[in-house]
Amino acid sequence: MDAMVASAPGFQLAHINIARMRGGFDDPVMAEFVARLDAVNAIAEASPGFVWRLQAEDDTALALSVFRDPKILFNVSVWESIESLRAFSYAGAHLDVLRDRQRWFLKPDRAHLALWWVPAGHRPALEEGRDRLLLIDRLGMTSEAFTFQRPFPAPATVGAGTAVPG
Repeated sequence: MDAMVASAPGFQLAHINIARMRGGFDDPVMAEFVARLDAVNAIAEASPGFVWRLQAEDDTALALSVFRDPKILFNVSVWESIESLRAFSYAGAHLDVLRDRQRWFLKPDRAHLALWWVPAGHRPALEEGRDRLLLIDRLGMTSEAFTFQRPFPAPATVGAGTAVPG
């Protein structure tokens, strides 16, 4: 299946994930997660296939939000392919954090991860990522918003600014 979802020339993979924290960012329950955050971000940025991540002036995206709940933590990034994001997500320090997530985050009751293809060079805004999560909640997985469990291939061509599924 990986060959089926390989990126196409001119496209990259956008990603958003969200989680609801058990406490505020400065709450002691979040201290170990916060202590790991810079290292995990640095590993992501050094990973093969990493392109970009949403950041505010303080080098994180913590000052930004489009979610009503201030305990929603999010990450928006762009990668060269599904395979490169998967390799980062399910290995090393990130996998360690993923395994321990129940210590810091509540179990999600709606879409918490969305992947979608963007033209190379596009940097998605947080609102775009939020809309992709809402799309999964409304329609399930489609070529416009999907997850690792049901990936869609990158569009085959771009014409007049419109992606045509391959």
